[in-house]
This record gives sequence, C-alpha cells and structure tokens, in this order.
Amino acid sequence: MQAHLLVIRLSAMGDVAISVPAIRNLRHQHPDLKITILTKPFFQPFFRDIERLNFIFPDLKNEHKGVLGIYKLSKLINSKNITHVADIHNVLRSNILSLFLFDIPIKRIDKGRDEKESLVKGVINYQLKSSYQRYLDVFAKCGFPVDRSNEIFESRTCVPFPFLEELDKLFSSKKRIGIAPFAAFQSKMYPIDLMERVIDLLRKDYDVFLFGGGAKEKSVLDSIANKYDNVISVVGKLDLDGELDLISHLDLMIAMDSGNAHIAAFMNIKVLTLWGNTHPYSGFYPYAQPDDYWLGADRKKYPKIEKKNIFFYAH
Repeated sequence: MQAHLLVIRLSAMGDVAISVPAIRNLRHQHPDLKITILTKPFFQPFFRDIERLNFIFPDLKNEHKGVLGIYKLSKLINSKNITHVADIHNVLRSNILSLFLFDIPIKRIDKGRDEKESLVKGVINYQLKSSYQRYLDVFAKCGFPVDRSNEIFESRTCVPFPFLEELDKLFSSKKRIGIAPFAAFQSKMYPIDLMERVIDLLRKDYDVFLFGGGAKEKSVLDSIANKYDNVISVVGKLDLDGELDLISHLDLMIAMDSGNAHIAAFMNIKVLTLWGNTHPYSGFYPYAQPDDYWLGADRKKYPKIEKKNIFFYAH
C-alpha cells in the first residue's frame, strides 16, 4: 500500500502559513508520499503552488461539530486509506479525532509549552525551537524526515496581475512595500498612530499597500490610505488568492507577529517583523528570514512578559 500521510492543522492562520514551507519540503524530499491536509477551506490557496496535495475540509460548524461530528469526520478519513497521521495542531478537537483513528499510527507536535512559559516569565532568554522545525519533527516521527540542508525556498513566480496593472497607471512604479499593522491581540501591535507616521515616511519613496481583514480594520486602513498619495488599502478589494498574487510582487512586507508575516515568508519575500508583547525566541519567527529582520523590546530592560499572555506562545 502506498504511504499516505494525513497532516492536521486547522488554525490559526499564521500557524497554517508556517506549515506551507514544511509541507513543500516534505513533498520535495518524499515525492512518492501521498499527502492529504485536514484544514479549513479558507486556507487552501496557501498550498496552491505545491503539487499533488489532497485536502479534507471539515464542516466544523455543522456536520462535524461536537463529538458526534468528529466521529463522522473520522469515518471520512478512514475511507481515504490513510497510513500515517501527523497532528501538527494538537488541540482538543484533534485529540478526540485521534481516538476514533485508533488503528492508524498518530504522531503529535510537542509545542514546548513549559519552555515557552519559562521564556514568558523571564526564567530563560534564548532561542527556542521554531514551529517550522517542530512540524518537521512530527513528519520525521511519522517516518518522513526532511533534510534541512536540502531545503527549497522557491516562491510563486510573479504573474501578470490585473490589479497591479491598473494601479501602475496611478502609481509611480517604485519599489513596493506591504504593511500589515494588525494582529490578533493589541499587545502584539505597534500603535496604529505611530504606524501611520511610518506609512507617511515610507510612501514618499515607495508604493505602500496596506493589509488587514474585517470591517474595523478596513475602516482604519481606508482612512489612512485616503490621506496619502502612493498608499492603498487592499482590504475588501482582493480575495485570498489575489492577496497572495499581490504579496508575490512586493519587495518587502512589514508585519507584526501575525499571519501576514508568515504568508510573505513562505513566498520568499523579505519580511520585517515588529514584536510587542511576544518575542522571536518563542519560535514563531518567519521562515527563512535573516536573524536581524525584526524589531522588538529590549529583553534586558524588559525581561518579563505578563503571564496572562502565555497563550500567545502555546497555540
């Protein structure tokens, strides 16, 4: 029977984005392995440049909701001739699912919660294992190791993009910078009034594209974009595929510790990250970015992060 690996990663956006280069290199180094990804349908475009992937999209709000729904999901998975399961999410839902997949070998991610709690408390102050490497560790435990000396860092080829063709009629064809100023928690964000000052400075020499999601973020970014030349908010103007196309044309992405940083990174775009109440040492630094492409608080001056923010690191 052909080896068939199920990879489980349902959320969050940044963590799913981190899985993209891991799965890309898994595919590259194990070309005969059949790979199926269990994730939300919204995230499928992330994997569009990886060949021969299969997907299972659970309906978590209806058909696959609750324990009975998870049991129905397990029946679907069992019909796919899965031989190995890599649970790179390791949450209650995936653990319950594994109970119903009892006859399939399952390996789970070690999130290093104790180490991350020590980092948060200021007990330790050094680089922890990256989420990317933790994903690779799970694949290796399943029997499919990835040799990091043979990694590929390819990005999507920039293709003609009508959205940019229209903008080129308005903009000056300067280098392009994307800015994603929001994050899931306010304490992870650079203050928006200060970010607006950064935008004002950068737009004098670059074309600036603002990224975000949701009505509130759209309102804020539209308001900023309307004040300045060479600045446009793309919120609500593009679907996820379109945003990926646009990101592939950027020269730099500036983002918080958030999903957009990881999306740009897996597309091999330069990423400058700004860190508030989290830190790159936690293991969520964007994939394959130079060690000095970030700005954050001085850990000697501010050695502790409040305990209430431990969940930032444990997801």
